[in-house]
Amino acid sequence: MSPNLIGLALGASFAAGLNLYATVATLGLLQRFGAVTLPPPLQPLAHPVVIGVALFLYVIEFFADKIPYVDTAWDTLHTFIRPPAAAILAYAVVAGVPEPWRIVAALVAGGVALTSHGTKTTARAAVNTSPEPISNWILSVGEDGVAIALAWLAAAHPIVTLGIVAALLLLSIWILVRVVRYFRRLFRSSAARKRQTVP
Repeated sequence: MSPNLIGLALGASFAAGLNLYATVATLGLLQRFGAVTLPPPLQPLAHPVVIGVALFLYVIEFFADKIPYVDTAWDTLHTFIRPPAAAILAYAVVAGVPEPWRIVAALVAGGVALTSHGTKTTARAAVNTSPEPISNWILSVGEDGVAIALAWLAAAHPIVTLGIVAALLLLSIWILVRVVRYFRRLFRSSAARKRQTVP
């Protein structure tokens, strides 16, 4: 399995965990306009119908992602969509390798997508505890930007993407730990306030 294929599979998987529809649309548009040449099994992403559906769903997600708590519900639903879709993409990317390695690639890609998706979901849930909406909007736009940039980078510079994905995975783990600690403190302070109000 070549490093180029691994970089494309992992980069697209991490991006899909953040925003599946933006990732698919970006890869399809890059292939359609000749900016990159995707592996043959991914070239159907350039079909106008695939691009159109991906863009339509991206627009829906763009607005849903800007509404506090609606974004959490949307992300919760996509726990069952983003990682499996990333696994399917990775399985297609490595079509030329023996079947056991394709299964391994799909499993790893699904785990990478679940990591980025889980980080996004928990971070957004933490931000939703703030009453102002601006930080939620900024984080949402930033996530979309990272997904689109990473999808392009994975297709155009897959070797570079390997290092970036490794760094992003470490960052994701760090963020997850911090967010979990934040929610623990929040629950403890909430429980303490309830005990104080009980006569």
